[in-house]
Amino acid sequence: MTDPLLSELLDLALEAARRAGALLRDGRPADLGVAATKSSPIDVVTEMDIRAEKLITGYLSEHRPGDGFLGEEGASAEGSSGIRWVIDPLDGTVNYLYGLPTWSVSIAAEREGERVVGVVEAPMRRETFHAVLGRGAYGNGEALRCRPTAPLDQALVSTGFNYVTAVRAHQATVAQQLIPRLRDIRRGGSAAIELCDVAAGRLDGYYERGLHPWDVAAGDLIAREAGALTGGRPGLPADGDLTVAATPGVFEPLQALLEELGAWHD
Repeated sequence: MTDPLLSELLDLALEAARRAGALLRDGRPADLGVAATKSSPIDVVTEMDIRAEKLITGYLSEHRPGDGFLGEEGASAEGSSGIRWVIDPLDGTVNYLYGLPTWSVSIAAEREGERVVGVVEAPMRRETFHAVLGRGAYGNGEALRCRPTAPLDQALVSTGFNYVTAVRAHQATVAQQLIPRLRDIRRGGSAAIELCDVAAGRLDGYYERGLHPWDVAAGDLIAREAGALTGGRPGLPADGDLTVAATPGVFEPLQALLEELGAWHD
């Protein structure tokens, strides 16, 4: 049965992401610089992150003034409708700062705490990913399905690294021990895109420590609706300690290996 509210939320998320993506793609200054830093001097915010978040929250508030927000660049409101938008206006800021194409706009809607809609707009790849809970995942309108199961030693897995030096050093140690047990490792720089690449069958798995809700809210739903499994440490949901997404046959052995290697702590 079609839920008209979910259809409404999807349409709003798609349009907000499209507008923010166009702003970021077409409005990027030639002399773009760092506007602020977050966890460390190399964890940066640009003026465009801030502008994109204002565009998204303004558009959504205009159409649904009672909704809440959680945004990477500070948008925070409780709301009264039971709907909360979780927004990363520019996932992959360092890639964007350097002119690399792997960055995205990520928008998810939660209803009473459950993720029900996810949209990831990747303008430089000319791709729009979306999912609605129970309705499957799509990329540019085509249904997505994760890859068939592969043995762990034949799995292509992506990861990311924290901007805090001590955390990053341990992550590098984990990756060094992991590489001989996989087909290979990749590092794209946008958690939202990498989760969508698991959904699209371009990766067998993805893991990362230190992510925030806005990094994964939309991509996690898209990956799951494409048939992937997601979680954190064994028996736990994805959280700041660890996020894992993979095809069903890769998920459990990858998760167990990450636990063994201590990927969830510094």
